Amino acid sequence: MKNFMGKDGFTWFVGVVEDRQDPKHLGRVRVRCLGYHTEDLVKLPTSDLPWAHPMNPITSATVSGIGQTPLGVVEGTWVVGFFTDSDGQQPMIMGTLPGVPSKLPTKDSNIGFQDYSNANYPKYTETDVNRLAVGDEDNPHNTLTIRKADRDLAIGIAQIDGVFSGVAQIPTDLDITSWDEPITPYGAVYPRNHVYESEGGHLREMDDTPGAERIHERHASGTGYEIGPDGSKVTRVKKDNYEIVTNDNYLHIQGISRHTIDKGLRVRVNSKGQAGNNYNIEVGQGSNVNVEVNGGNINLTTLGSGQEGAGDINLNAARNLNIEVGGDMNVNVIGAAIENVAKTKDEFVVGNNTKTGKRIDLN
Repeated sequence: MKNFMGKDGFTWFVGVVEDRQDPKHLGRVRVRCLGYHTEDLVKLPTSDLPWAHPMNPITSATVSGIGQTPLGVVEGTWVVGFFTDSDGQQPMIMGTLPGVPSKLPTKDSNIGFQDYSNANYPKYTETDVNRLAVGDEDNPHNTLTIRKADRDLAIGIAQIDGVFSGVAQIPTDLDITSWDEPITPYGAVYPRNHVYESEGGHLREMDDTPGAERIHERHASGTGYEIGPDGSKVTRVKKDNYEIVTNDNYLHIQGISRHTIDKGLRVRVNSKGQAGNNYNIEVGQGSNVNVEVNGGNINLTTLGSGQEGAGDINLNAARNLNIEVGGDMNVNVIGAAIENVAKTKDEFVVGNNTKTGKRIDLN
């Protein structure tokens, strides 16, 4: 039986991808094969090369969009495969071959076996293995340099730990006054770091180097995250960050939470106006709630109208209520004012003390 795959021998080849613009979107590529095709593009242009079908791994379904997309090779990639026919017109590629290019491609030349149309690949005359996987300190990946330059340093944190006599109290046991973004724990040793990098510069690392185990994913813009050997995680978002939770959200921080916001903060609770959705803050025994504003105001306002719609502001002190005013104190009561003192009341006025009313009763 002739011209039936597997029945007329197995003929394999090594070649270079010259075209990947498959009109059927099957991931096929045109490959110029060593020993089968001439390097002369005039005698055999790329457009006359047969389309080579890619072979996906058994872990990919490769049906109806399920599984891994058979895309990844670029013009200039060396591949290995075989012909499914005896005429060499139905090639199939099984994998790619890394190497050490001896020269860079020449654009618009008449020589094949290279990325002559774009001259994009290879980019270096060094090993095709990613620099992050090689781990050469003298030839680092450019993202390591960028991430080092992007680090945030000396980020200040809130240092108020109480207010007494109008002066903020700085705690003597404050652990830190600022913090630095941790430096990347990258310390890959070949061949332990498993790296994937796309054409656009998106990165994924799974580093198994002993003592430097990491997981790192990075968008070409610089947004990404890294998990270090001790489980610490650093996330950096280069622009806006959106997080949508369609139900409840639970967050448990077993240590101290420190937040530094360079600009403003807006929090809206009960945006649908449904009763019972309160904004509750509970502080455990022995700790304080401290609010300090430098040069600004602290404003508390309740909205609404009528007896049922208006809201109250309630202050309940289990012990003392201390108010110190550096300037004037103005209290304007639209309705009645009632003051009940269970024990004594002392009132000291250095200047004049004026009481004005339609009727003043002293008992």
